[in-house]
Amino acid sequence: MDRLAAMEAFVLVAECGSFSQAAIRLHGSKSAISRQVSALEADLGARLFQRTTRALALTEAGRDYFERAKRILADVVEADLSVIQLQAAPRGRLRVTAPMSFGFLHLAPAIPDFLARYPEVEIDLVMNDRFVDLIDEEFDVAIRIARLDDSRLIARRLAASRIVLCASPSYIAAHGAPKTPADLKTHECICYTNNPKPNDWRFVGPDGKAINVNVHGRFQVNNGDASRAAAVGGLGFVYMPNHIVEGDLKAGRLVSVLEDYVPQEAAIYAVYPHARLLSPKVRAFVDFLVERYAGM
Repeated sequence: MDRLAAMEAFVLVAECGSFSQAAIRLHGSKSAISRQVSALEADLGARLFQRTTRALALTEAGRDYFERAKRILADVVEADLSVIQLQAAPRGRLRVTAPMSFGFLHLAPAIPDFLARYPEVEIDLVMNDRFVDLIDEEFDVAIRIARLDDSRLIARRLAASRIVLCASPSYIAAHGAPKTPADLKTHECICYTNNPKPNDWRFVGPDGKAINVNVHGRFQVNNGDASRAAAVGGLGFVYMPNHIVEGDLKAGRLVSVLEDYVPQEAAIYAVYPHARLLSPKVRAFVDFLVERYAGM
């Protein structure tokens, strides 16, 4: 007995409520389907259907076996498709969303290399600092620099994202540098309003304990590049991922402070909606990003 074929016949009979209809869907004969189901029942040692001249109904054992058999058959189809998709060339339109700063500084420069590698893929990149719901807004992939708690999404870590506290040399010369995180309460701080708690800056003390400081300033903004520009202009301290300010730190336009109180580290992730089968274009793009930012 071909067990999978018999299971498929049984499931179709249960769904159709008829051996005749199942035979039509399987392009076979009613007698052949009946023999498969009977052989399955004999092998299991249990009756799966109650048969009368007027009705066909699942037994208690049949109902349980039906649910399990459906899952098994779906898994078989999925396994076949996954192999087929792995062999398929990535193609089609890929909708990607990313934060403005990371998108401009890091993602946009990488896209030409990806498109050169996969000539049948098109990318629609939307850069936005607000939180984007991938499922409702129909995005394939998002870049996020945060802690993740959406169970509908799958995340691949791309790189670490160290948070730094910095200000311009002119601001520090005029106002001094803080010696502890608590000193920030007396300084101008530029707050990033896309954070859920923009005035709550978190650090880790030398003893490993978390330190929360409530800061204030005359300027708050919902864009990382605008925060960076304001800090370079001497407005106050910014608290942001290193990838936004690394060029200014290297050039001396900004100075990092409180390095003994290393802020809690975040990470850069590629996230995509939870799906048991990942399309070739999404798989290729995420794998490309992992490779691209491995040493970041």
